[in-house]
This record gives sequence, C-alpha cells and structure tokens, in this order.
Amino acid sequence: MATMKLKGPATIDDLLQCPEDGRKYELVDGEIIVSPAGFHHAEIALRIAHIIATFLDESPVGRVLGDNLGVAFPNGNLRSPDVTFVSNEKLPRDQSPKGFGEFILDLAVEVLPLTIA
Repeated sequence: MATMKLKGPATIDDLLQCPEDGRKYELVDGEIIVSPAGFHHAEIALRIAHIIATFLDESPVGRVLGDNLGVAFPNGNLRSPDVTFVSNEKLPRDQSPKGFGEFILDLAVEVLPLTIA
C-alpha cells in the first residue's frame, strides 16, 4: 500500500485531485492511501457482491455496492470497501444519494491478500 506525501494532513479535496488512473485512493487519518488490487482480489469481491445481490433479488431490503463507493466517516476518513451493503432505511426512497455515502454501513467487506506462511 503506497501513500502520497503532502505538506499537511490530506483532505477530501486533496483526494478528489488524485489522478483517474484506475487505482483506488482512500483518505485515512490525513493520508491518501493507494490500494492496488489484482485479478484474484476482484474475482472474490465480485463473488461476494453477487451472493448479496442474488439475495436482494428475492428480498429487496437494501442495496449492494462495489469498491467505487466512497464512504465519508465522521473522523474525516473516506474509505471504499470492496463490497458494501446498505439497508433501505438509510437511503433516500427510490433514489441514489449524490456524492459520497454519509451513513453508517450495514456491512463492509474488505478482501485481503492471501498470505501463505
């Protein structure tokens, strides 16, 4: 995981200035973190999202979202879990919120790399 060094703590505005290069950038404790992922990582995240989406087809109690959702936390961090579930009660009725999510997630999944010791 790489970081971008700035002269002071990074802000959401700094995060929005990151290049659109296919990498996933997150704001964590005043630092911009670059989270590279590979094929296996993407495949696992998609499988988990598919399982949740299939359940939601039968029981539409919320929405499942991928890693392109930025979630703004009260401490100033902006994170992008690999898979997110948010119940309908936390979302505006029949519309998607504009910008970043500003709600407490019901489920956040982060796929970690497999390490074999």
